[in-house]
Amino acid sequence: MTERKCAACGKIKDRNELIKITRDAHSNVFVNPDTKIFGRSAYLCYNKMCVESALKKNKLQKYLKTSIPDEVKGKLLNEF
Repeated sequence: MTERKCAACGKIKDRNELIKITRDAHSNVFVNPDTKIFGRSAYLCYNKMCVESALKKNKLQKYLKTSIPDEVKGKLLNEF
């Protein structure tokens, strides 16, 4: 069991219970990529409060060290 920490609330959960957001070497940002994409990743709980908190406080930008495209923000807010 691999555990990760939510970037918004700080709770530690199994990796399968979290949304994975990854920045690859070309600064492209992906939501829930398969494990074959390598790069810097951040994790969020599957709840609207954590997603909104991470976007409002720019926590994803800090974790991924890049700006988050609007389409990724929209996807996170609408799907999760």
